[in-house]
Amino acid sequence: MRPIIEFCQSNMHNGTDRIMKELDSHPDYDVIEYGCLGNCGQCYAMPYALVNGEIVASEDVDSLYTLIMDKINEADAWADLDLD
Repeated sequence: MRPIIEFCQSNMHNGTDRIMKELDSHPDYDVIEYGCLGNCGQCYAMPYALVNGEIVASEDVDSLYTLIMDKINEADAWADLDLD
């Protein structure tokens, strides 16, 4: 399953635009930018994104990028498990 990474346009002041552009260039990710994701308190307080529908947030954008990649790798690991 391709990871879906969603960004809030209103959160770009935290530097998430840089991460969004970097991830958007990756052919295996679906990166979507919305005007609002409805998490206004989170959006005001810190950089964040949704990865496969789950909030990933951090104090700074560099840490956020790492957390997003960790979440994607975690999802890939679950997908690789053979649960037969």
